[in-house]
Amino acid sequence: MKRILKSSTYVLAAAYFVVDAIFMSLARPISEWIANHLVLRRLRAWIRSLPPYPSLALFSVPVIILEPAKALAAYLAATGQMLGSALTLIACELLKLVLVERLFSLTRDKLMRIPAFAWAYGKFRQGKAWLEATQAWQTFQSLRRAAHDHVAHLRATIAYRCSTLRAKPVRARPQHLPDGGA
Repeated sequence: MKRILKSSTYVLAAAYFVVDAIFMSLARPISEWIANHLVLRRLRAWIRSLPPYPSLALFSVPVIILEPAKALAAYLAATGQMLGSALTLIACELLKLVLVERLFSLTRDKLMRIPAFAWAYGKFRQGKAWLEATQAWQTFQSLRRAAHDHVAHLRATIAYRCSTLRAKPVRARPQHLPDGGA
């Protein structure tokens, strides 16, 4: 029984990390765009000025507010509203990850001064490293890169074909047609 529980825990943890990695691959570009385009200097300065424990409290706010969205998504799925469930889950998870990632990037040094947080973050990094070392993860990454390369190739092909269509000169009607009927 203990062996089954341990195995299922590993499977659930791996599934969680895979889903989290997929969402983070979407959230990171959004977070970087926000960092580059939204000028919130005063807010950033205020966040950076916080001591470690208030930084931890602020870091946990998006999780506390947006984590219940998973229960809402489950309720929507249970009532047959699959599209609403999927959209709620995806939107709230992306928003949560974007906010958490931005806050973490602003407060990381202070958060690492909290021993329990530093310990938990170290365990998280160990779990992520273990997952990334597995054959399943390597296969997933290989498939992801292949899909990305295929989409890039399709885009390039479409762009090339569109540019050749635009570049073709429009043929003018020849001037030397006989005066046959018009």
